[in-house]
Amino acid sequence: MMARNKTKGPHQGDLFKVFLKDIVDLNHPLVRLAGQVDWSQFEEALAPAFADEEGRPSADVRLAVGLMYLKYAYDLSDEDVVSAWTENPYWQHFTGGTFFEHRPPIDPSSLTNWRKRIGEAGAEQMLAETLKTGLKTKMIRPQDLKRVNVDTTVQGKEIRFPTDARLYHRSLEVLVRLAKRHGIRRRQTYVRVAKKSMLKLGGYAKAKQFNRAKRETKFLRTRLGRALRDFQGKAPAEVLPECQVLLDRIERIHVQQRHDKRKVYSVHAPEVECIAKGKVHKPYEFGVKVGLVSTSKGNWIVGAKAFPGNPYDGHTPQESLEQAGRLMETIPEMACCDLGCRKSGYEGPCDIPVVNRFRKCLPGPLKKWWKRRSAIEPVIGHVKSDCRGNRNRLKGTDGDKINAILAAAAYNLRKLLKGFALLLRLWFNAIRFVLAPMPQAA
Repeated sequence: MMARNKTKGPHQGDLFKVFLKDIVDLNHPLVRLAGQVDWSQFEEALAPAFADEEGRPSADVRLAVGLMYLKYAYDLSDEDVVSAWTENPYWQHFTGGTFFEHRPPIDPSSLTNWRKRIGEAGAEQMLAETLKTGLKTKMIRPQDLKRVNVDTTVQGKEIRFPTDARLYHRSLEVLVRLAKRHGIRRRQTYVRVAKKSMLKLGGYAKAKQFNRAKRETKFLRTRLGRALRDFQGKAPAEVLPECQVLLDRIERIHVQQRHDKRKVYSVHAPEVECIAKGKVHKPYEFGVKVGLVSTSKGNWIVGAKAFPGNPYDGHTPQESLEQAGRLMETIPEMACCDLGCRKSGYEGPCDIPVVNRFRKCLPGPLKKWWKRRSAIEPVIGHVKSDCRGNRNRLKGTDGDKINAILAAAAYNLRKLLKGFALLLRLWFNAIRFVLAPMPQAA
């Protein structure tokens, strides 16, 4: 168990270090944002995740939370964000640093442990804080939270495209590693012939010689069956229970057919689902369905929730709006949805109009909010392209839920930074206008 790191008091000066406040621009958006975020509430909210006195002290709460904000806002890996932290004084100031440091503050693996520890509730706390900061700085008006838009998208998983041949080849590699780990001598590993078969299959598919490609797929499937039976026959009795879950998954990959339900699309990520979105450029996506809730005016994300099991779109607004109401601390009055949410069965005080194609007979104010329903589409695009919402690298169903929420929090953080930068630009323009000399009369 890990004990919570206690907040330190004022720092004394250091002869060989320089204060960050002496080298950063105090009007920089990150510096101004750091002064508006209530960092102390993270320590109070995450206190149940730590022991009182036992165990090694954890990393500083503000440091870990700030690094996760920066990681998703700038689309970086754990290693890259920790490495960039040592080069950027503004990032060090944002995460609560006092002196400019030249060494990484934590190991990158500590961020993985932090995400597991805070869970979905801690990620929601980070998203809620971006909304509170927006309200505090008046970038979000309270009346903007009354009307929202609801839509679903697919959060892809970081896996290879799951063709049958790739699944068979990947399963063979996993079996070889398992045998080496437990010292099991096998008759044949099929590593060389499987790799050669995959290269041939790629060439046949490129040349559109599909019968030959099917032959290589069948070859890989046959070798996988031989390797699986050989492993099960030669593995000691004490090893089989440890590997049984993985062996069952590989056996399911070996026997599943094209039109089977609940297929396995990845050896190490069995939670991945095939979701048909009907897009021309991408008919199928492999990951998990995510519901997003954004304000109709301002496009702030107020809710992000993953829905394992690929439920019907009309069944998602209930949980999405409950989460949004919990994070906003107020229930929206109206939530506009598209035609995919027909017959949603929502039970609650929020009005859910389904935006259709017939709008001529609508009154003017309602027509205005119906038009704003499509504003959530670019929000989804920015979350996917800028904030790591497109390819989830986190493990398991819990990783899907946490990644969706943190990507939404990073989107709001980017909007806050742009808002501070715009206010600073307007302030400088106003000063320049006041100090500019008056034109001389002719």
